[in-house]
Amino acid sequence: MLRSLFIQNYALIEKLDIRFESGFSVITGETGAGKSIMLGAIGLLMGQRADTKSIRQGEKRCIVEAHFDLSNYNLQSFFEENELDYEDDCIVRREISASGKTRAFINDTPVQLTQLKTLGEQLIDIHSQHQNLLLNSEGFQLNVLDILAHNQNQLDAYRVLYNEWKKSEKELEELKKSVEKNRIDEDYIRFQLEELEKANLVDGEEEDLQQEFDVLTHAEEIKAAFFEVNNKFNSEESGILYALKESKSELESIISYLPSADSLYERLQSSYIELKDIAEEINREEEKIEVNSERLDEVTERLNLIHSLQQKHQVKTVTELQQLAHQYSEQLNNISSSDEQIDELTKRVSKLFEELKTKAEVLTLSRNKAAREVERQMKERLMPLGMPNIRFNVELGKKETPGIQGEDTVAYLFSANKNGTLNNISSVASGGEIARVMLSVKAMIAGAVKLPTIIFDEIDTGVSGEIADKMATIMQEMSQGGRQVISITHLPQIASRGSVHYKVYKEDNDDATNSHIIRLTDQQRVEEIAHMLSGATLTDAAMNNARTLLKSGEKNK
Repeated sequence: MLRSLFIQNYALIEKLDIRFESGFSVITGETGAGKSIMLGAIGLLMGQRADTKSIRQGEKRCIVEAHFDLSNYNLQSFFEENELDYEDDCIVRREISASGKTRAFINDTPVQLTQLKTLGEQLIDIHSQHQNLLLNSEGFQLNVLDILAHNQNQLDAYRVLYNEWKKSEKELEELKKSVEKNRIDEDYIRFQLEELEKANLVDGEEEDLQQEFDVLTHAEEIKAAFFEVNNKFNSEESGILYALKESKSELESIISYLPSADSLYERLQSSYIELKDIAEEINREEEKIEVNSERLDEVTERLNLIHSLQQKHQVKTVTELQQLAHQYSEQLNNISSSDEQIDELTKRVSKLFEELKTKAEVLTLSRNKAAREVERQMKERLMPLGMPNIRFNVELGKKETPGIQGEDTVAYLFSANKNGTLNNISSVASGGEIARVMLSVKAMIAGAVKLPTIIFDEIDTGVSGEIADKMATIMQEMSQGGRQVISITHLPQIASRGSVHYKVYKEDNDDATNSHIIRLTDQQRVEEIAHMLSGATLTDAAMNNARTLLKSGEKNK
């Protein structure tokens, strides 16, 4: 239930802070005073689109904040699912900056607009004049039946199965398209695979071949380099090994005279052994190198094949070519097994469709029963509202293909006259009749949906007098049992029935126009209703009529 509303820098509202009560409340005020502005601000708390133009001129941001009492509405699951702290006193806030940035909070925790919208739909129902157009909507008409049928569990189960059916249908369609394309490309795919398999590619061979290519290409240079090094090691006149051998002999000859020369001898001996080993390895490496033009041609041809395949398939490595070959192989396997896959998936789609039809029939049965209840209640509710000859039928039909709501079509057929032809309500009902029908629908479903707050925005359009009084009675009845009903009205008959009366008005100062809302005292209520009866000039008759209406309203509470 809406406990309080705070608005700052929104349109004509500089600052507004108002508390609301349970039961039936009314809001009055002249056209353009700011009632729709206040509803627009509440709409922001319900996740509606924000517009920077709504920020009060000259201000950097606007704030809308409301406190809701959730103690009687079992909404803890929403907070658990969204990882939010639950408190009976719930604070919802929306901030809009002039830069276009918007932020939303639930109990001071930042949330997404979708979360705000989901919670808002469970807290407030705003019924404005344009919502009367919902009577044209088959979805709305069907939703009314589902609410009265209490079939939410069955509807949820149906929707889960419907989504699974549609998903499988899409998979089947995509598989058929893929198979058809693959079959067209089968010869091409097979040729590419055979070419890659014939290449007999091996991991790492490109690197090995490239290294071998480099050696074969420069074989003569390599052998010449080894020859020169070998010569420098083994020449008898100037070779390194010859010089070391001679040096060893000289040191060995003086060891008996100079013992310290022994360590130098040993170091020369060690170096001689190591350099001799290097010389032998150089010799072996030289013998391995051969100038082989035939092998060079083989290596070149193999590298050219690999490079051409890489260029053809637009890849850079042998590994990628192997992966491509695997993909081609998989495609061919899929083509060969595609008939089985299509057959299996077709059977699954058919099975899901049959299960869906069964669940749809359950929904149809519940809706047929609810349709008779809607017909009964609507006649009972509309007859006292100036429609003694009302005829109201709910006609159910079948769709060719099941939809997300089931396979039922629905039409509300209406006639206000005894001999009138039953036609779709949106095409035959007047504005005043539509208003009464929608109020009756709201009253009917209010008992089935535990919605904390319902706001009627000038639902009384097109009615007056005794009918307005009876519409007020319906709204009063809807406010019983802990529900909060707020009616924005221009009719004194409805205004007099509220337990609490608020007035929206605007004032001009030197700089700007400001909208305000106040809770009226008993005397102020008399004067406000008298103005609604007689206009700007207060007369004794209007004052007396206002007191009479208020007393009558008190008796009916």
